[in-house]
Formats: sequence, C-alpha cells, structure tokens
Amino acid sequence: MTTTPTKRLKMEGVRKRFGATHALRGVSFEVGPSEVHTLIGENGAGKSTLMKILSGVHKPDEGSILLDGFPFNPSNPHHARMCGIAMIYQELNLAPDLSVMENITLGDEPSALGWRRISEQKARATEALQQLEHEQLPLDIPVNRLSIAEQQVVEIARALISKPKVLIMDEPTSSLTQVDVQNLFRVINLLKASGVSVVYISHFLEECQTISDRYTVLRDGESVGTGDMKKADIQHIIHQMVGREMRDIYPPKEHSIGKPALEVKGLRGRIKPKSASFRLRKGEIYGVAGLVGAGRTETLRACFGLDRVDSGKVLVMEQESTYSTPDKRLAQGMGLLSENRKEEGLLLNRDLADNLTLTKFGSFSKFGFIPRKKQLEAAEHWIDKLKVKTRSAKQTIGELSGGNQQKIAIGRLLHHEADIFLLDEPTRGIDIGSKAQIYSLICELAKQGKAILFVSSYLPELLGICDTIGVMCRGEIKASRPASEWSEHALISVAVGQTSDTPESQAIDTTES
Repeated sequence: MTTTPTKRLKMEGVRKRFGATHALRGVSFEVGPSEVHTLIGENGAGKSTLMKILSGVHKPDEGSILLDGFPFNPSNPHHARMCGIAMIYQELNLAPDLSVMENITLGDEPSALGWRRISEQKARATEALQQLEHEQLPLDIPVNRLSIAEQQVVEIARALISKPKVLIMDEPTSSLTQVDVQNLFRVINLLKASGVSVVYISHFLEECQTISDRYTVLRDGESVGTGDMKKADIQHIIHQMVGREMRDIYPPKEHSIGKPALEVKGLRGRIKPKSASFRLRKGEIYGVAGLVGAGRTETLRACFGLDRVDSGKVLVMEQESTYSTPDKRLAQGMGLLSENRKEEGLLLNRDLADNLTLTKFGSFSKFGFIPRKKQLEAAEHWIDKLKVKTRSAKQTIGELSGGNQQKIAIGRLLHHEADIFLLDEPTRGIDIGSKAQIYSLICELAKQGKAILFVSSYLPELLGICDTIGVMCRGEIKASRPASEWSEHALISVAVGQTSDTPESQAIDTTES
C-alpha cells in the first residue's frame, strides 16, 4: 500500500488586512518537495504579502500553514530562516556598508568562542558565489559599490548558504541578463534535485514555463487558478491574472524620427563607460542591451551629470553640453529613471504627491509656497493616467507594491515634461498588464517627438518596442543598428564579445538611415 507524500508547504485560507485594504482574501497555496512552484499575479495581487507571512515578516489574520505536515507559525524572519524558509526579496535587503562576504554570511557567521572564523566565512561565501558563477565578485568591497544586478547576486548567494527547505524568490531575474538567468536556472535545478522546494515569483511568463513545475495565480488577494506549468496556456494565465485578454502587448510603431536630441561621442567615465558613442533622435526609442557590468547604467548616469565625465562629448539638442549637473540636465528637458528606485528614485517615507511633483513645483506654486490642493490635483492626474493602485495621492509611497512605485517614478518624468527620457530598466518588477501600459506610454511619447533611451536586460522588450538597439560590451558600444536587424542570439553574441560586426566608429552612422 502506498501513501501520498506529505506536501512540503501548505497554506489554507490565509487572510490579511492592512487597515481598510484587504491584501489577502482567503488564499490557499501548496508546494511539494523538489518542486518549483510559480506564484503569478499583477502588482498588488497579494503575492509578496503571502510570502512575507510565510517568511515571518507579517502575521496572518486568519488561516493555517503546514511545513512538512506540521503547524508552522513563524514569530519573525530569523525564526522562519532557522526552520528552513529563505526569502530573496524583490527590493534588495542588504547592509550597504558591509562587504560582499559579510552580507552573504550575515546572521550565519561561522565562529568559535565568540570569534569569527574568517577563513571559513570566506570559503562559504566563495562557494555560494561559485554556484552562481560569479566567483569574480570581490569579497572585501562594500556592496554599495556594486551594481543593482550584482547586489541581487549577493542576495541570492546569501539565501543559498542557509541550505533552505523552501526558497522563495521574488522577481530574482528582474535585474539579471539572459546569461545570468541561465546560470540561476542551473542553480535552481540543482537545488530542486537536492530536495529543496522553490517558490518562484516572476512576471516573465516564458521564464516560468522554462523553470516551473506548477503555478498558482492570484488576483485581488484571492487564488483564482492553479495547474501544471508545462501544460499551461499562457493566454489563459494572463486572462486569470488580469481578467481580460492581452495578446499584443507591444504597440505598433507609429512615430516618425526627427533631428538629434542627444549625441554621445567617445564618452568615457572614471571607470565606465570606456568609450560610448550613439545618437538618439527625436521620436526615437533607442535600446541599450548588454551584460551585467557592461556599463549601461554608468553611461546614463554620465549623460545625466551624476557621474564624472573624463573625456568625450555630449550634445543636447545639437549644442555641446559635455560637463553638466543633474539640475542643468533637468532644465534642458532631460529626465532620468534610475534602476534603483528604492535608494535613488523615490522618497519612500513621503506621499505620492510629493514624489510625483518633486522636480517641478512651478506649475502650481505661488511666491515659493506650494498649495496642497493643487499639488494633489496634479498628482491625481498622473495616478489616474498610469492606473496606479493606491488609496489616494496622500498615501506613503513605501506602502505601494514595487510595480506601482515604478509607475510613480515614471510619472514624475511626465510631470516634469521631459523631452529626453533616460530609462534604466523601466519595467523591472512590473506585471504584464502594467508593462503593456508602460510600452504604450513610451510609444505615445515617441509619437509626440520625445527621445527615449531605453536600457533593459529583457531582450524581447528591446526587440518589441525599440527602433534602434546598441549593445554594450566591457564599457563600449560595440554595435548599433535598427531593431529589425537584430535577434536575441545576435544581441547576446555581441554582448559576450563573440561578435563585433559594427565597429564603434560606425555606431553613430548606422542610426542615420
């Protein structure tokens, strides 16, 4: 006689309220041993809240949790971690001034008689990074000196050293390139083979099909569907997520390209970029692809005046303006969307109205005073246009989901009436419905004659929305040509240094046709 194996994790009837907001309305969810289970839903559907309850951050109002068949009620995140629940948050949870090694082993440092065993600590950190094929990351530098994608690698490595029973990954690939995603999937399969259960939260449905065994869909705080991921119909899952069909998320390109808005010639920063050359024109969406550390973010920061320029030229609206500052760039009609919205893009302890209008009060201020009523009216306009899920413009932005925070960050550039948009990973952590809204908005801006520089690690969206794509490799733009002439394979080949069929000196010329 055979018995049905015990589920590794079972959550039944979980409810959670925050004031008048029903975050979870009786969610049921289960994961088996050695299973990768994807949790799917729009921003604000309740995915992160459910996982924060499992990892001990929140207490449920109602419902039960079983771990390996026994009742499980974590009192705090440390208790949950000791019981075998590890969580990798979408918003990174690192100690910025501690080293890579110290972050990876934080809370689990090997010691004897009260003294840290540094050699063992170093060995454990190195082993975790080797699993992710990032052993080149220096162990002794503070993590605040790493890029967001590299910090995400450190976050994943920290989860691995605790050897968890259940590993929760909340948007683990949102800042990773396709090469790094494949390395992560290899690690997930190794963990699965060793008996670890993985809860995988992602808005990239094609990734979910590749790595997942089963899925559960949440909508408005309720579980509305579950099934075998390999047999699933993506359109059916999208319909369950958003309650409507979404077959064409990339809008048609109906904009015309005009004169140069931003020209970069041989731009060199203190470390990166080493030599970046491209031309962005009015009405053009110019995509920038590349691996983690290629210099994409540094290029945008140098153009915006945040990072020092050592040499090269920057022309704005055909006027040379190489050495500048962010306030001057704002005055020139340039706006930057940082990939690091948590630390650089938003004031998390202020409300939506303050965050939306932060760079431009002039349209409603009088004699240095800001009429609150008019500020709220301006904010509500963008909240409605971007379909932000919030109680009101007075809500603290830190209370919103990551995707809704991103919409507010984009909304500030719209309120500022920028002419040149520097967008660094604008759809990071955004669900497919919100992505479609952002793509439509970007194409509408291009139709209005705005110039958009679009950095993304997600190749399908670069190919789907951009007019021109340049590829960075080791701090240089190695190739630049119309998006129609690229494929995902070709983009990756140039990004890893295998091909450079468009030399840097020709990068500008290839965009003039």
